[in-house]
Amino acid sequence: MTTGDMTTGDVQRSTFLALHRKGAPLIMPNPWDRGSARLLASLGFRALATTSGGFAATLGRLDYSVTRQEALDHAADIVSAVDVPVSADLENGYSDEPAGVASTVNRALEVGLSGCSIEDYTGVADSPIYELSLATERVAAAADVAHSGEGPGLVLTARAENYLHGRRDLSDTIERLQAYQQAGADVLYAPGISGLADIECLVAAVDRPLNVLVVNGAPSVAGLTEAGVSRISVGGAFSNVALGAVARAARELLDKGSYSWLELAAEGRGAITDAITEAIARSSSL
Repeated sequence: MTTGDMTTGDVQRSTFLALHRKGAPLIMPNPWDRGSARLLASLGFRALATTSGGFAATLGRLDYSVTRQEALDHAADIVSAVDVPVSADLENGYSDEPAGVASTVNRALEVGLSGCSIEDYTGVADSPIYELSLATERVAAAADVAHSGEGPGLVLTARAENYLHGRRDLSDTIERLQAYQQAGADVLYAPGISGLADIECLVAAVDRPLNVLVVNGAPSVAGLTEAGVSRISVGGAFSNVALGAVARAARELLDKGSYSWLELAAEGRGAITDAITEAIARSSSL
């Protein structure tokens, strides 16, 4: 499908970047399968992102145990399930080297994503964060591919992972985000930072939209909006909410033999029925 000289994918990528606005941040949830993607889209979210941890759980694995091919196949599945822009959590690009990261981003373009994120976490316990020069080269390689061609390309999010891996160094995190901005990232993201003053420092230090991950202790959406955040995401939290609800219901059934969870089950059944019916109707009208 095309709109003028732009493909549907081009339109979605342009739409996705335009949704990142100070004063009216994009609230972007993270589905973990086709059903949750359709449910969240039906509720009115304007864009979605995959979650590496949530998807890994559907395979019976922990986070950082999914292969590049599995992640891209999963991303393609989410893209095909909804009509809103989709960004993919591509971990560290599944490569230490810039050329490998570029290859992963090229594959992301091929599956129809509107965006993707690349992080600077190495996966090595005693040296968890890439040295800054290499980390910046990796972002630059990703940006070269994401922005290639005549269309807007992928919206590239560069992630500074310090606070998730024991390096609570705000100055270093800011230096990294600034370097990633210069390397071509469209959106900047430092997951794990939740203090309002620190978030305000990040917003002031960069000239690109800033994404904030919702964690315990994070400011409200209203507070993040006031701070100038342009995107708010939940990571694997919604997936964990679903798993937590199942675990709680299962314990009640086993330990008490009661069924108070059936009310929530009815709510979920109604929500997913409405979402899938809406998706089928929309598909039939095309």
